[in-house]
Amino acid sequence: MRWLTGWCTGAPRPGAPAHEPPGAVAPIAARTLWAGPDPLWAVGDWRPEEIRLVVLRPGTGASVTTGPTAPDPFEANPATLRLAVLGHCGATDAELAAGLAAARGGAVRHLTGWPGSYTAVLRSGTRSTVLLTDLAGARPVFHTPWGDGTAYATAALPLADLVGAPLDTGHLAARLACPEAPEALGTGTPYLGVRRVPPGHALAVRGGRPYLTQYDGPGAEGVPGRGEAAAVRELTRALLESVRFRVRTSPAGPAALPAGRSGRARLGVDLSYGTASATVALLAAAVPPAAGPAAVGPAGAVAPYPSGPYRAVPARTGPPSEESGPEAEAGSGAGSGAGSGATPASGSASAARSGGPARTGAVKGSWARSGARPRTASEPVAAVTFGETTGTGTVPAAPALAPDVPRLRRTVLAPGPDTLPYADLRADPTAGPLTDEPGPELVTAAWAEARFGAGGTDHLTGYGARQVLDGHPARLADLVRAGRSRELLSPVAALAGADRAAAGVLTGALRTPLTVLRAAHRLARIRYPEALDDAAVRLTLRRTSDGSGTAGARSADDLAWVVPGPAARWLSDEALSAVALRLRLAAREPAPGDNPGAYRARHALHRHARGFRTLVHATEQPGQRLHAPFLDNQVVRAARLLPDEVRLQPGARPALLHAVLAGAGRTDLPPDWGRGPRPDRATTVRAGLRLAADGLAELFDAPLLAEAGLIDLPAVRAALDRAADPAAPLPPAALAGLADLVATELWLRRVRARRHGACWTGLPRPVHPALSPPRLS
Repeated sequence: MRWLTGWCTGAPRPGAPAHEPPGAVAPIAARTLWAGPDPLWAVGDWRPEEIRLVVLRPGTGASVTTGPTAPDPFEANPATLRLAVLGHCGATDAELAAGLAAARGGAVRHLTGWPGSYTAVLRSGTRSTVLLTDLAGARPVFHTPWGDGTAYATAALPLADLVGAPLDTGHLAARLACPEAPEALGTGTPYLGVRRVPPGHALAVRGGRPYLTQYDGPGAEGVPGRGEAAAVRELTRALLESVRFRVRTSPAGPAALPAGRSGRARLGVDLSYGTASATVALLAAAVPPAAGPAAVGPAGAVAPYPSGPYRAVPARTGPPSEESGPEAEAGSGAGSGAGSGATPASGSASAARSGGPARTGAVKGSWARSGARPRTASEPVAAVTFGETTGTGTVPAAPALAPDVPRLRRTVLAPGPDTLPYADLRADPTAGPLTDEPGPELVTAAWAEARFGAGGTDHLTGYGARQVLDGHPARLADLVRAGRSRELLSPVAALAGADRAAAGVLTGALRTPLTVLRAAHRLARIRYPEALDDAAVRLTLRRTSDGSGTAGARSADDLAWVVPGPAARWLSDEALSAVALRLRLAAREPAPGDNPGAYRARHALHRHARGFRTLVHATEQPGQRLHAPFLDNQVVRAARLLPDEVRLQPGARPALLHAVLAGAGRTDLPPDWGRGPRPDRATTVRAGLRLAADGLAELFDAPLLAEAGLIDLPAVRAALDRAADPAAPLPPAALAGLADLVATELWLRRVRARRHGACWTGLPRPVHPALSPPRLS
């Protein structure tokens, strides 16, 4: 886990807890970026190019440094400006210098508009520090009172370790009951006293006091008159820049890899059964690689990479072996690629024979420049596919989403017992990685680790595309509010058609349209305080949807300001009452300034970004980087330009991504691209539950969740028994709810087994229980 941390001191406050002097405390194995009384550290396996520092002193130009440098000496000069950018940032040195100069007047939004995913820290003078979060929530910032000031970090666990904060059981109850409701979650974290900075906000620490400001509002989403073509062009440009920057800046050559991992490809992509991962794979394969030291043979010739058919290999969770690299595969006698026998060398020769340059896959006037960087023929892109089946037992044609791409070295992982969900429960549950926060991604970590282990050093995924591009059902109410009820016809007709095929003519033709339209009009008319009161009543009475209805019924259930989570049905009465109280208190606050559909969609994106961050902490291997270009600031901003009526059309996401690829030069895709059957994940999850039944029974024999008073233990045990029985029916939402409960219990066990003070040196050793006494309010 990589994180940055620091603090800003101020005047002593009455009643502040007594701590060690800040000068005696420092994170373990940290790299000092700024020295002085208000330092800044980078902790973890940061790459040199992921740390960039800019200093602007009076009378001189801005100096930009990259990589490990000597700590910038402390200067008691209020006119000195400093900027630290940590992560993957596509800004040039000149852009960083100009951005820091523009920030002298107090503007910070422009510091978040560069390609990539990064955290920016701005230091003005000696007593003012500003940290910027991203729009999606994948790069959060946390803060807590420390000594006479405020400590901040990009991870909550180190701050809890710093101040000795116990676990906040009330926040854990809110995460399980209403995981997408900021009214229940607030700005809290699983650690008492550690606060989260909301996405799209800046944390300004002046004189040791924290202040939150919103640097980027939700904006005008789906405004009539904003054309679809312009929005798709902006989305294409933003996504191209995000993918291109990551491909070009990935470290080249085996020297950039940890010892023993030279067999891993430099670049990897997920070629799963989704259109988002296939889009990222096609864009990455079209970007010319960065110029770097290529692997050469004995005669000095560049070694060709294998473009043969799919390799069926058993799934593994560890790093690739030394013999599994490109050189070993080249000698295995693999034939031609899937549907294409051309290698990159032969493709270039073919382009030369035709008299035209090789296609770069870029829109006119964008980032592609002929002859800018030579294409390295020996550079494959590891495309990883998991061998899953649909509900009918057939294998979806995932490779059909990316046809005729010789550069993609496709690997099909055969699923096995070690990659099923809940596989970690068959061993020691506390032996797994400790993430910053709990999340259902912990129960599928073995499956994800197998995929990423077969991928590249920089592995690109399609995470977040559904939340960024899709139309949330609550956006139907936004159309009603805007007086555009006629535009409801197409999405409601699609829901009616699906329900007619699944539940009969009466349901599809009459019940579904009436139910969805009535729920949309009700959400458009209801006042915000009344909506929160209704949600509190539903939560207290356990009126939660199990997801077993038709598509229209599920969409109608989503048409609300607050929707209970799938795990709410198994919480205790005390926990549900405490969360309901939070909702009633939030009803006294001012209503959000945007429409309910945009509000719900934005917070669904925040929850998914938190899940991706948990996935990175649980599965990312040393030296590897997992990327989600759809969660970048510029892609999120570009997607906001899409009108609501475009998002809500049937098959909107495949159509939008098809248009993005067409704008990038991939015009040979069929019109029905991306509309095939999806894998049956429910069957895989239930198989994992059956194999892990003994481990689950042991885990919930004396669970910490029950000790904290959060769950109804008999009901949870009964649900686990039903889930392990293949003949027992189980609603779809029950699987998601059980994953939340099991992941939270696993996380609590690992937190309790952790040694206090593992992140810091110079701390006292306070004695406190792993779980605080039940405090649900």
